[in-house]
Amino acid sequence: MSRTILHTSIEYLKGVGPSRADLLRKELGIRTLADLANFFPNRYIDRTQFLKIKQLQQNSAEVQVIGKITHLKTVQQKRGSRLVAIYEDETGTMELVWFRGVKWIKESLKVDTPYVAFGRVNWFNNVFTMPHPELELVSEYKKSLQTAMQPVYPSTEILSNKGVTNRVIVKMIQHLFLETNATFIETLSNEIIDELKLISKSEALFNIHFPKNQLLLTKAQQRLKFEELFFIQLQLIRKKLIHKSKIKGYVFDSVGENFNKFYNDHLPFELTNAQKRVIKEIRKDMATGAQMNRLLQGDVGSGKTIVALLTILIALDSGFQSTLMAPTEILAIQHFNAISTLIKGLNIKVSLLTGSVKTKERNIIHEALENGELQILIGTHALLEDKVKFKNLGLAIIDEQHRFGVAQRAKMWLKNNLPPHVLVMTATPIPRTLAMSVYGDLDISVIDELPPGRKQIITAHRYDSNRLSVFKFMKEEIEKGRQVYVVYPLIQESQKLDFKDLMDGYESITREFPKPKYQISIVHGKMKSEDKEFEMNRFLKKETQIMVATTVIEVGVDIPNASVMVIESAERFGLSQLHQLRGRVGRGAEQSYCILMTSFKLTSDAKKRLETMVKTNDGFEIAEVDLKLRGPGDLMGTQQSGILNLRIADIIKDAAILKRAREIAFRILNEDPNLKKDKNLSINKAFTEITKNKAIWSNIS
Repeated sequence: MSRTILHTSIEYLKGVGPSRADLLRKELGIRTLADLANFFPNRYIDRTQFLKIKQLQQNSAEVQVIGKITHLKTVQQKRGSRLVAIYEDETGTMELVWFRGVKWIKESLKVDTPYVAFGRVNWFNNVFTMPHPELELVSEYKKSLQTAMQPVYPSTEILSNKGVTNRVIVKMIQHLFLETNATFIETLSNEIIDELKLISKSEALFNIHFPKNQLLLTKAQQRLKFEELFFIQLQLIRKKLIHKSKIKGYVFDSVGENFNKFYNDHLPFELTNAQKRVIKEIRKDMATGAQMNRLLQGDVGSGKTIVALLTILIALDSGFQSTLMAPTEILAIQHFNAISTLIKGLNIKVSLLTGSVKTKERNIIHEALENGELQILIGTHALLEDKVKFKNLGLAIIDEQHRFGVAQRAKMWLKNNLPPHVLVMTATPIPRTLAMSVYGDLDISVIDELPPGRKQIITAHRYDSNRLSVFKFMKEEIEKGRQVYVVYPLIQESQKLDFKDLMDGYESITREFPKPKYQISIVHGKMKSEDKEFEMNRFLKKETQIMVATTVIEVGVDIPNASVMVIESAERFGLSQLHQLRGRVGRGAEQSYCILMTSFKLTSDAKKRLETMVKTNDGFEIAEVDLKLRGPGDLMGTQQSGILNLRIADIIKDAAILKRAREIAFRILNEDPNLKKDKNLSINKAFTEITKNKAIWSNIS
C-alpha cells in the first residue's frame, strides 16, 4: 500500500469525521491513518470463552455470555433513572444495567434477539448484574474481524466522556484495515527478516491489533519492538559515523615528554586496569584525525581526574591547550587544586577562571591564554564567554555534563579552527541499555573498579526511633577526629516544609552537640552563594565537625576526612541520588559509613531502594535497579527523554532486543553507510521517512 494513503488525515476514515478527529489529535496525538495503525493496545482480554449464566462466579471478573433480552424496564432513582434488562440463556437469568444514556440505549435494544454481552459481573441482591455491558448482535459478531484476544487501547477520561470508547477505537482500526486491505509497506530488509525469523510488517500490524492467539501476538510484538529500536539505533549510529567522517579533529598521535615524565615520576599510585583501558581508548580516538566525542563514566571516587589529566598531557605533548569545565565554582576549585598538586614539579602552567575572579586577574589569564603561555584552563561557565580566546584549544573536558545545555557545549566548538576533542565525564552511572539509547552517538568508556586501598562504605538503614544511638555513633567518630554530613531532602513542591524540617533538625543537632565542644556548619538553597562557600570552606578546613545541608552537596567537594553520611527521610530520595550522596564520604583511607534514616511508613518502592543501598556499593547495579523502579524518562530528565517516546518497546524489558538491534544497525551501516544497496532499499525508504518527521534529540551539540 502506498505511503500517501497512510498520510491521509484521520477525519476521512469511516466513523471518524472532523470533531472526533480533533479529539483523537488532542488526546492521543493521532493525526493520520499511519498514526492510528501504530497506536498499539496496552493489554488484551481473552474473548475465546463463553460462559453460561449458571457458571458465573461471585468474583468481579470480565466475562462474556450469549443470551436474549426478554424484558426491559426503567427504574426511577434519586437522580434520573436506570435501565434494567432481563437477560437469559437456557441455564438461568441475570440483569444488564445502564445508568447513563438510558433513552437512546432503550430505543436501540432488540428484545428476543441473540446478543453477545461482555462486561464485569457483580453479585447484587442475590442476582448477577452486568453494568454498562458491551453488546453486539450475534449475527454482527460473526461477521466482524473478530479475534480471540480483544485489544484494549490507552484512553483518557475526555475520550470516554465524549463516547470514544474502546469499542469505537476497535471499529476505527477495523475500518482502517478494510480500507487498506491490511497491506503495509515493508520497512526491514529480507536479510534481517530471515536472520531473525521475523513476521512481515503487514502480519505484525494485523496481529498486534487482532491477534488470533498468544503465539501470533508474541511474534507481532517482537517484530515491532525490534523495528522501533532498530531505527533509533540506526539514527544514533549514523549520526556518530557522519560525525567521525565529516568532523575533523586534531591528530594527537604521539606521547611525549610531559606524559612520560608524569607517568613515570609523578603518578601518586599505580593506575587500575580500568583506568589503563580507558586511556588506551582515548589515545586511539585522538589519533584518528576525527574529532573525539567520548563519554567517561565512573563511579564517585573511581579516579576520573587522573584520566582527565593524562588526556590533557597527551594534548599538551602535541602542542595544544586544554580546558576543563565544571558546573560549580566549588567543583572547579577542587579540580584546579587536584591538578595543580599532581603536576607540581612539571613545567606546566594552569589557571582557574570562575565568576569571582577579579577583572585584573582575568585580563592576565586572557592574555596568557591567547599567546599560548597558559596551557591548561580550569573553570565554570565563565570559560564560555566570548572574551576567553585560546591560541590553540585541542581538548575540552566537561564534568557532570547533565548540568550543561547543548547550546553551552556548542560554544566550546567555536574556540578554534577545528573543534577540540571532547571528553564528557559523569559520576552518575548510566545503565548500559539506557546509554545505548540516549548516548548512542557517543563512544563510551567506563571505569568500573575503585583504586586499591579504598574501603567499601558500610551502609545501614535505621528508623527514627534509633536516633539516640545514631547520635552516639556520630560522637564516637568525631572523637576520632572525623567529620559528619547530615543531609535533608529538598523537593520543589514542599520547600516550606522541607526548610522547616531542616531547621528543626539543625536545632536538635545543636542541642545534642553543644558549642564550644562541637562546631556545626549549615548549607541550604536560601543562602547567598558566598555564605555557602564560606560554610563549605570552614568544613573543608576542619573548623566545623558537622555539616547540616540540603542536597546542594550532591555534586561537590572532596572532604577526605568526612567519614559519616546521615541521610534524613531517606525514603524521599531517588536511588541514584542516595548513591551520589553516599559517595561524598569514603574519600580517604578510613572506614566510612552511610546511615539512612526513615520513618516506619515505607512504600514497597522505598523499601526496595533502601535494601539496594544497604546491599551494594556498585553504581551500575544501583542504576539498573533505579531504571527498573523509575523508568527511563525520569532518569534522564526531561530534555533527554525526547528520544525515548517509545510506542511499543521497553528499554528495560527489551534489553536483549535492543542489543541485537544495535549490532545489526552497526553491521549494516559499516557495509553500506548510505543504505544505497538494493537489499537495503526498504530500510532506506523507511529511514528517510522517520528522520523527515522527527529529528532525534541530539546529545552533544
